[in-house]
Amino acid sequence: MTFTISDAAYSTDTPAAKQTMYADLRSQLQGLLAGESDLIANTANFSSLVFNTMPGLNWAGFYFLKGDELVLGPFQGKPACIRIKKGRGVCGTTVVEGKSIVVQDVHAFPGHIACDVNSRSELVVPIFSNGVVVGVFDLDSPLPGRFDDVDAQGIESLVRALEATFA
Repeated sequence: MTFTISDAAYSTDTPAAKQTMYADLRSQLQGLLAGESDLIANTANFSSLVFNTMPGLNWAGFYFLKGDELVLGPFQGKPACIRIKKGRGVCGTTVVEGKSIVVQDVHAFPGHIACDVNSRSELVVPIFSNGVVVGVFDLDSPLPGRFDDVDAQGIESLVRALEATFA
């Protein structure tokens, strides 16, 4: 099988531009996931695709729940925090709440964990298996206000495609 990643340059200036980007990302991700069920392979390609396609990111990656803490999974960007307690920071709060969290300014989020001091905004989406949160997909940006509800919905649609590979 051959697969080509788009070299398109995407704008995030309007909701319509973002929706176009997420539609393209979904199509490319579905091609990458087709016929593959290995979690590490799929999440490695997922994080690379998002990091190398979406403008304005400085980190994109996964954390998976092991006991009462999240453990770092495949990612793109600078080295990251390895373990995050459930309920701590944006990622840990996402696990407890079971819903996506958009943070316009990480410095205003109580208990934010600064793995990269250059991060200014964050989007974290929970990952479910059989109705239970098993991890999160985390995006960081050096731009304040980089993420909004359109981004949350777009990334949620990508995460749902990943969840469909869980057997």
